Amino acid sequence: MTNYFRTYMGRQIHPLNPSPDEISIFDIARSLSHLCRFVGHTKAFYSVAQHSVHVSRLVPPEDGLWGLLHDASEAYLCDIPAPIKADPQMTAYRIAEGRLMVAICQRFGLRPEMPRSVMIADKAMLATEFRDVTTATDIRWIKEECGTVPVPNLWIEPLPPRAARHLFLNRYVELTA
Repeated sequence: MTNYFRTYMGRQIHPLNPSPDEISIFDIARSLSHLCRFVGHTKAFYSVAQHSVHVSRLVPPEDGLWGLLHDASEAYLCDIPAPIKADPQMTAYRIAEGRLMVAICQRFGLRPEMPRSVMIADKAMLATEFRDVTTATDIRWIKEECGTVPVPNLWIEPLPPRAARHLFLNRYVELTA
C-alpha cells in the first residue's frame, strides 16, 4: 500500500507528509468545487469552492488569498463536521490537516497563521449559508450557533461544480496577478 494518492491533475500527494511542490491550485479548485458544504445537508449542492470565494471577498485585500485557501486542506483530506473534528479521538486528523495547511501556506507564500479577518469572515459565511442553503430558518439560532448574523446584502445562489471551479480559479488569478 502506498502512502500517497493521485490527484485529478495526476500528481502524487502524500496527505500525511505533504510537500509544498505536491500542491496544485488546479487540484484544489477541482476538488473543492466537488465537495458540498454541510456534508451535503443542503437544499441544493453548494461547494466548498464557492464558500471559499465568498470568504476571500469578505476579508481585507491583503488577506484575500488566505480567505480563498482557508479550506484548501479539504481538497486532500475531505472535511469532517466540526463536532466530530473537535473530539479528542480526532487528534491525528487535526495534525494531518495542520501539516497540509503548512505545506499549502509554503506553496502559496502565505504566513502560517490564519488571519483573524479570515476566521471572522468564515463565521459570517457560515451564518449566511445556514440561512440560504440549509433548512435552518431561525435567525436567533443561527446567531447563537455562529456567533454572528448572516452577511447583509449577500444572498447565496449555489453554483454547479464546473462554475464554482471557474469562479475559484478566476478569484485566484485576481489575487495573484
